[in-house]
Amino acid sequence: MQVASRALRSSVRPFTPASVRAPRALVVSVSASERLRLHNLSPEPGSRRDEKRKGRGHAAGQGGTCGFGNRGQKSRSGPSVRPGFEGGQTPLYRRLPKLRGIAGGMSAGVPDFVVVNLDDLEKHFAAGEEVTLDAVKEKVLSVSGRDTRLPLKVLGSGSLTKSLTVHATAFSESAKAAIEAAGGKAEVVAAKAKWTRKAYKKLVAELAEKGQSYEKEQLKKRIDNLKSKGMYVERTPKVKAPVAAKKK
Repeated sequence: MQVASRALRSSVRPFTPASVRAPRALVVSVSASERLRLHNLSPEPGSRRDEKRKGRGHAAGQGGTCGFGNRGQKSRSGPSVRPGFEGGQTPLYRRLPKLRGIAGGMSAGVPDFVVVNLDDLEKHFAAGEEVTLDAVKEKVLSVSGRDTRLPLKVLGSGSLTKSLTVHATAFSESAKAAIEAAGGKAEVVAAKAKWTRKAYKKLVAELAEKGQSYEKEQLKKRIDNLKSKGMYVERTPKVKAPVAAKKK
């Protein structure tokens, strides 16, 4: 018994912590004429093995279960466990916090202004010109989609040497100071009022007191807007000729 225990001790290797063990060497197969790149790197031989292809019955030569085990959901035929399923407990993708900003579907990262800098004004506008949102869209920026409804904001990146009259909803302090220092004017334009149910009911009530209809006023504004863009054509309805009475 004592001899067997001595033999067992001699065969057992002492435990060494991971910090003491020597790190595995990374095997890289690169020819003399080929430079080291990411596609040249390969794992250590034997550290990764291909997944065994499991059969579906006795004919596969892998026994009756073919490596699927005797019982359980994963041993049955048909669809197995869906990706992310953790046995009924709250899965990881629901335990993690949601993303913020545009990636998370929130409006925190969505821009509130069409932004233009002093360098853009210096490059695209001549001295004495008036800078408006429409002029910026025409000369400086290509605005489309949701941004077409946003107001204009001027930022102070760059320098300005021309006297310009800038009409914008918001200015940074440095941009306003630079425009006024160059002999121009920074005029604040009122932003479009945000639609709220309370404001809508108040407007409808005010128009009703004047004997006007909110829907008709909105239709008039829409028609005037189309006329200003040359997109509205008035058409007179065709009058049908009276049908002669049939003789009996």
